[in-house]
Amino acid sequence: MYTLCWSPKGGSGTTVTAATIALAAPSATLVDLAGDAPGVLGLSAGGDGVFDWMRSGADPNRLDDLTIDIDNTHHLWPTGRGGAVPARRWSVLADCLAERMDVVVDAGTTRRPPAPLLQRASRRLMILRPCYLALRAASEAGVAPDGIIVINEAGRALSSNDVQGCLGAQVIAEVMVDPSVARAVDAGLLSCRSPRSLAPIQRLSTT
Repeated sequence: MYTLCWSPKGGSGTTVTAATIALAAPSATLVDLAGDAPGVLGLSAGGDGVFDWMRSGADPNRLDDLTIDIDNTHHLWPTGRGGAVPARRWSVLADCLAERMDVVVDAGTTRRPPAPLLQRASRRLMILRPCYLALRAASEAGVAPDGIIVINEAGRALSSNDVQGCLGAQVIAEVMVDPSVARAVDAGLLSCRSPRSLAPIQRLSTT
């Protein structure tokens, strides 16, 4: 299964969410298009990455050369040096991802991920906080996700029902903002000590 994760507004926890889904699977590759996954997972990634591969025009088999091991069964393809890439290479990347068994793509903050990534994904998940600005950005993008993950916090005026009603897609998981998640990220322990509050996201790896 190829799962695509993105958020229409920054600060919504897209990288933590994508990493959690990947790590909860028996084995998976996390594809980092946002640049934050190594930091979240406590890894070092200073070499070439996915964007370098796309600009190089290299064969899809060379993508495996980018692999960084998170543990024995989970792997990371880092971003590398970001920037503009030939449009046709998004199609090559999307085809390669669709052929793999378990891939989770962190597309970061974007109103509309590249069309080939959307079209070839088995599951398209939008991550957002229930705020007006995020809902407006998502609505203006006009992209219909297969499911929405809501990152909630106390005091919000909008609810998951409001999100569903506005965007016309189902909220499939809701988690509360939890300081223990930030502490796990700061300590580089997310890959080995996942906070309990992330359990609703972990369950998505098997659905």
